[in-house]
Amino acid sequence: MISGKTAIYGIFGHPVEHTFSPGMHNSAFRKLGLNACYVPFAVRPESLGDAARSIIPLGLRGLNITVPHKQNVIPYLDELTEDAKLIGAVNTIEVKGGRLIGHNTDGRGFIRSLRLETGISPKGKSVLILGAGGASRAVSFSLALAGARNIALYDVDRKKANALAKDIRSRAGAACSAVDRDSLSEAAYGAHIIVNATPLGLKKGDPLPLPREVINKTHLVCDLVYNPARTALLKTAATRGASTLQGIGMLLYQGVIAFEIWTGMKAPVGTMHAALKLQMAHRKNN
Repeated sequence: MISGKTAIYGIFGHPVEHTFSPGMHNSAFRKLGLNACYVPFAVRPESLGDAARSIIPLGLRGLNITVPHKQNVIPYLDELTEDAKLIGAVNTIEVKGGRLIGHNTDGRGFIRSLRLETGISPKGKSVLILGAGGASRAVSFSLALAGARNIALYDVDRKKANALAKDIRSRAGAACSAVDRDSLSEAAYGAHIIVNATPLGLKKGDPLPLPREVINKTHLVCDLVYNPARTALLKTAATRGASTLQGIGMLLYQGVIAFEIWTGMKAPVGTMHAALKLQMAHRKNN
């Protein structure tokens, strides 16, 4: 039961009606018998500063940050972890000693999902990443820090891909280049891992983010789109003999890492995974 002793966690975003995080974290609190709850806060962009300044006065114990606030929240924080500095975005706030510490668990969540669910380490691997937005940035930097041999980035906005590739080279010291549509197939053939970090696959009828014929049995194809769980890209990859990794793993493990930062306890991963799958099934049926 919620009482005056209940520890309050939450998420700042706009909109937040779609978020699966409350179900995931509240199920974990119940599993471990913690007197805590997780609440979504719909924070409009113009109110972000007021909301951030209220975290400590209101006694909030930790927060997730989602769109459109992941970059704009940074000026209101006291400290950033190294990964948050490199990525330039924050998705988790730790409240510690009256200070707000910004973390980015998105990319780390992807790496943990990759290792635990496929047994594959990115070290020494060539990677092709489709898209150069926020999700791509987190995953790209995390792959670079995890020892990927080289990273190729493709985006319909070539300038965006070039800028991200330059950032990764200069800030993470990794081999990274942007590729255009004409060299996309060549980049795919030379990759061990292909990651879709575009929104393609969210809607029924979306085109594939790359030609199906370039996918083969040597590839691990990952899709950061998590709803639907098996996107058209993953289904196509399976028919081509490739291994696949669903996006729900990144969603799960970024939350797992945030939970462990906040509580200092080992997260009940199975419980959190079950809560995610239940919510996804409910949304699909409604």
